[in-house]
Amino acid sequence: MTLADAGPLVALIDAGEPDHERCRDALEELRLPLVTTWPAFTEAIYLLGRAAGWPAQGALWRMVQRDALILVEFSAELTTRAAELMRQYRDHPMDLADATLVAVAEERGCRRVFSLDSDFRSYRLRGGRHLDLIPA
Repeated sequence: MTLADAGPLVALIDAGEPDHERCRDALEELRLPLVTTWPAFTEAIYLLGRAAGWPAQGALWRMVQRDALILVEFSAELTTRAAELMRQYRDHPMDLADATLVAVAEERGCRRVFSLDSDFRSYRLRGGRHLDLIPA
């Protein structure tokens, strides 16, 4: 399983993004479906809307509809853990999308995150394990 942050989702769809080719190349090495959280998805929808309007937003929705992108339903435990992570990394700071992705990684035993955000290099899972950032 690979967790997807907003940045690569935007870059995959918007050919004008500087990391478009880099993310498309990385995607070829990943197994679908990608998994994301509602906060990361919301961020991507917002950024795509600003950059390219409904056509780009529609492309992201189609990824969900064809099961290439799975949206994680959040439990009370995941919500609590995301809040704990944001408090833990408050000096960093950690945004909501990042916190939810790290919480899901912990819950599902996943370490692979498709992200352009270098902050993921400093986040640690319970037990001090690092996340594997793609593209490297």
